[in-house]
Order: sequence, then C-alpha cells, then structure tokens
Amino acid sequence: MNKNVEIGSLIIRLVLGFTFLVHGFQKWQGGIENTVGFFDSLGIPGFMAYIVATIELVGGILIILGLATRVIGALFIAVMLGAIFTAKLKSGFVGGFEFDIALIAMSAHLFLAGSQFLALDKVVFKKKKLLFLFKKKAVNKKESLYSPNISFQVSPAV
Repeated sequence: MNKNVEIGSLIIRLVLGFTFLVHGFQKWQGGIENTVGFFDSLGIPGFMAYIVATIELVGGILIILGLATRVIGALFIAVMLGAIFTAKLKSGFVGGFEFDIALIAMSAHLFLAGSQFLALDKVVFKKKKLLFLFKKKAVNKKESLYSPNISFQVSPAV
C-alpha cells in the first residue's frame, strides 16, 4: 500500500483508538452502574453496558497497538450504529450524531483497508504465504509464475 495512505491510516488508528479508549475508561471509571442505568432508560438491556464499555476500552487499546484492527473496526461500527439509533437520532445531525458518523467513517476505513504501519498485527500474525507448496518457474507468456511443486511416480500396473 502507498506509504502516505499507511501513515494516514496510522493517524486514524491512533485517534480512533484513543477516543474509544477514553470513552470506555470513562464508563468504567464513572461507575458502570450509571451506564447500566442509562442503557435501561433507553430500553437497552443493562448488561449491554458492560459489553459496550469493554469493546470501547479493550478495542481502543487493541486499535492503538494495531491488533485485530479490522475486527475492532467492525465492532466500533456496530457500537456507533447502536448509539445513533437508540440515543442520538432524535437529536438530529448537528449536536446529535455527527461525531458518531465521523467515528463510523474512521472505523469503516480501518475495517476495509486495515492499517499495517507500526502495527503489532504484522509482528504477531505474520502472514504466511502459501508459496511453500509452489516452486518458482521461468515465466513465459503461457505459464504462470508459480506451478505446484508436486511430483508423482507412476508404478507399472501388475
């Protein structure tokens, strides 16, 4: 991927991760029971507060570190859509859910494009190329670059 795009993705990853980390930390630090009560008042089961706060806190840390970036991006999208449709839609765009839309856009970028630059995903989950089954061949117009490295021995029929 283009180096400038990767640097941009890194900036998005760090800002998004820090934003969710702080919001998740605030939910736990301020007393998760308050968040449970708020969720109950919206008609959302209270136990969802624990799930959302954990996704925000742990997901924020993981995104900053560059671990499971695409998965966490998808979870952040789900959390923000839930926030919009349960709490903020009635307030309108300005002063309501414009910030949530921005977080969704950032999360969608990371979900679709990922972020490899200074990411631990690259170190922890090294992409294993399946080329160990293939040997490099001379390339001409009619052959592919790689062909299976499989040999068969045919025994004469008895």
